[in-house]
Amino acid sequence: MAYEDKRAPAPSKPHSLSLSERSKLTVTGVDEVLRFDETEVEMRTSRGDLIVRGADLHVGRLAIDTGELAIDGAVSEILYADESVQGGGFFARLFG
Repeated sequence: MAYEDKRAPAPSKPHSLSLSERSKLTVTGVDEVLRFDETEVEMRTSRGDLIVRGADLHVGRLAIDTGELAIDGAVSEILYADESVQGGGFFARLFG
């Protein structure tokens, strides 16, 4: 007989981004900050891994219990890193 996990899955935190004047970024739904320095902040959110690039980036507020992260600095790029990248275009997705 197979083991069945009766625990309920953890509810997903709502995820949003708010960027003001390209210098103040607030992210909600943050599960974990993977790494950060002055040019890049990488985090795991409820919607996938998120990478923020720029200059003079500083983590102003981090509240993992509520899932909120505030970043100050010159933001130049916001990128979601997809773990399962599908290539080949339309026909590869259709027949693959």
